[in-house]
Amino acid sequence: MRVFVAGATGVLGRPVVRRLVEAGHEVTGLTRSSAKVSLLRELGARGVVGDALHGRALEDAVVAARAEAVLHLLTALSKGLPGRGRDLAPTNELRVRATRHLLAAAQRAGARHFVAESMVLAYGFGDLGGEPLRESSALSAPPRNRAQRETVLSLRSLEEQTIAAGRTGRMACAALRLGLFYGPEASGAVIAALRRRALPLPGGGAGAVHSFIHSEDAATAVVAALTGGATGVFNVVDDEPTSLRAFLSALAEATAAPRPRRIPMWLARWLAPYSAAVFSTRLPVSNALARERLGWVPRFPSYRQGLAELDRSLHDLEPAAYAVPGPQAPGQHGP
Repeated sequence: MRVFVAGATGVLGRPVVRRLVEAGHEVTGLTRSSAKVSLLRELGARGVVGDALHGRALEDAVVAARAEAVLHLLTALSKGLPGRGRDLAPTNELRVRATRHLLAAAQRAGARHFVAESMVLAYGFGDLGGEPLRESSALSAPPRNRAQRETVLSLRSLEEQTIAAGRTGRMACAALRLGLFYGPEASGAVIAALRRRALPLPGGGAGAVHSFIHSEDAATAVVAALTGGATGVFNVVDDEPTSLRAFLSALAEATAAPRPRRIPMWLARWLAPYSAAVFSTRLPVSNALARERLGWVPRFPSYRQGLAELDRSLHDLEPAAYAVPGPQAPGQHGP
């Protein structure tokens, strides 16, 4: 299959491209940086330089690639972690505008498959209940806070555009609500912050419950959705929602970093309001539908297994991966 991957050099894009190439697919990867074309070549893909916000040029690139499938894995996060609303604005724009452009490009190219990267924060912020949320669960009202609202609405826009395109019957369209990322390349900024003791736990972090996903498991879910012709929205998370305090404490232990300090929630809301909102959200999510419909099984069903593997994998990465200055959030994922 000829696959066009937008966001091919990102934390999710790289393992997705690697798996597609290994499976014998012909991959064209979109990158905004000419310097990263060589990285795509090393992965076995052809690289094209472009901007997903420039609709006509993007359509021409997808048509030139004769794409039979398009993957939307675009984010625009800096190497630091998002602490304030403005850190998310470029990614929010991609979720709205680039989704529209990529869908138009896929349709013009005659593609039959489209898979987009969403995130579990499409459900919202705050206390969203004790039972794991399923795809059929009602979405909460958009938050009043502007940054949170824009994040939620941009994710919902991505999903709505994707599902609407699938209703035409010309493409199998799926949106994957990914959990908070971690992994050798995904966790570099978090580990750096932990080692500097620059990642405190607002309010202790015990009340914030999230669902996580190892970046390699996220990649296998993308490939499963693509090759299986999936349609609809799917939660892609591990089996064990957990508190941010438990996760970050385990991450610190796995990477020989000091345990995170605690700070009052009011101080966190002043220093890094977006991160504070994440640290005050209870969002357990179920992966049952993805297991059933995609035939997907996470290699790391719990963050415990994933972090044990992470400890072994870190030796293969450059030390610079952990020297990234950044504010305070649980994982580098869009957002």
